[in-house]
Amino acid sequence: MQENLHSPHRQLIELRIEHADLDNMIDRMAEQSPLDELSLRRLKKRRLLLRDRIERLEALLDPKEPA
Repeated sequence: MQENLHSPHRQLIELRIEHADLDNMIDRMAEQSPLDELSLRRLKKRRLLLRDRIERLEALLDPKEPA
């Protein structure tokens, strides 16, 4: 049971959910006035880091066939 909680597939799902949440936060924040550019940049940087982690995990779970 414990292995299921930390499986790569579950981690991937959690990272995708967190990425989507950040997308929503960034969209809402960009519409606010005055714009908090520092916070917005931090959120975007975090979103990029999550995207990188998601891509690495996807490559681990589904490696591409060599040409």
